[in-house]
Amino acid sequence: MDSLVLIGSFAVICAIGVPVAYALGLSAIVTLLWIGVPLEAAMIRLSSGVSGFSLLAIPFFVLTGALMAEGGAARRLINLAQVFVGFIRGGLTLVTVLASTFFGCISGSSVADTASIGSVMIPQMIKAGYPRIFAVNVTICSSLQAILLPPSHNSVIYSIAAGGSISIAHLFLAGIFPGVLLGVAIMALCLLLSHRNGYPKGEPVSLRQALFIALDSLWGLFTVVIIIGGILSGIFTATEAGSVACLYAFFITMFVYRECKWRDLPRLVARVTRTVGMVMIMIGFSVAFAYAMALIQLPAKATEFFLSISDNKYVFLLLINILLLVLGTFMDLAPMLLICTPILMPVILKFGIDPVHFGMVMLLNLGIGLVTPPVGPTMVVGCAIGRVTMEQITRHIWPFYLVMFVVLVLVTYVPGLSLWLPSLMKG
Repeated sequence: MDSLVLIGSFAVICAIGVPVAYALGLSAIVTLLWIGVPLEAAMIRLSSGVSGFSLLAIPFFVLTGALMAEGGAARRLINLAQVFVGFIRGGLTLVTVLASTFFGCISGSSVADTASIGSVMIPQMIKAGYPRIFAVNVTICSSLQAILLPPSHNSVIYSIAAGGSISIAHLFLAGIFPGVLLGVAIMALCLLLSHRNGYPKGEPVSLRQALFIALDSLWGLFTVVIIIGGILSGIFTATEAGSVACLYAFFITMFVYRECKWRDLPRLVARVTRTVGMVMIMIGFSVAFAYAMALIQLPAKATEFFLSISDNKYVFLLLINILLLVLGTFMDLAPMLLICTPILMPVILKFGIDPVHFGMVMLLNLGIGLVTPPVGPTMVVGCAIGRVTMEQITRHIWPFYLVMFVVLVLVTYVPGLSLWLPSLMKG
């Protein structure tokens, strides 16, 4: 009955249109009142949940991505990708995927990736003769790399939702191979479809121009070196890497590229503050929600339920993939991480699944939900840029879903893809 009160109140509050963050807090309050726990306990948990040092990584990485997007780094990374793959048949699609890989290592956000890369590449692809719907599908699906590649702020949220017991640095490293694998798989699909449908080739870039483009983009790419290199070498923690990257992004945006004006800074900071504020509110209320779950022993009950179905971890992973894929279509990635992680963490430990590996499985599963109706925030942004409807996109996105499902199966059942780099750091 306690579990029904928590889950039922959350579902009802969401159904009447209350934002998910507040629904988490209100359902936690309802449950605590039901079981007779003083509300002061929930408030203490809420305040402690948003006071962790590791949480500073989120605003640092969000601001870094915003500065780089406003400062012209996205356009320069697109030009760099053009040098490598722009001359191939279907080259503009490959440029889009490769540019998403580069920018994903800076923004850490699928929506930001689609907005920055898509605003440039979708019109270019349409002008070059690619179908409008195909251009949007390539852009939104390739932007999912940002969820896996460092510095994914969703990895930070997963670590927090797991109680802070999982190293953010290990999660960052774990996402590199799965993120690159996803990008390569989408590029292979783009090549296949481009040759089958006779999509145009791009123009090769001269050596002199290529050198200029490479030098011009190095300033932006060095942000990736600061984040990944600093963490991998042990010089920085993830939070420290975020702060240094933020200062560096500010320097090259305002003093090197100089495409963002000083008068634009207050608007940019205000936008970042709103984004971070929403995330922090959600994290705080999710801590109270997790506290209520712990008191009614919902994670233990979930463990018993899954063990009653099967004691085979591969069957369990299959069931979890199906569950997360379905749930991810109805709710955004961050709240799903905050809700599901505390429930599933005891279960995966019981099955002997590494939490770092499982984090990549969750991120990819829920990331696919970002390009799946009816919610699909990344899909919404791509549709707005490409001026198409969700219904049009959904009818033609199935080849991309198939590729993403293949990558999901590999990431799920080949743990080494996620765990090899973190094991080197541990060693």
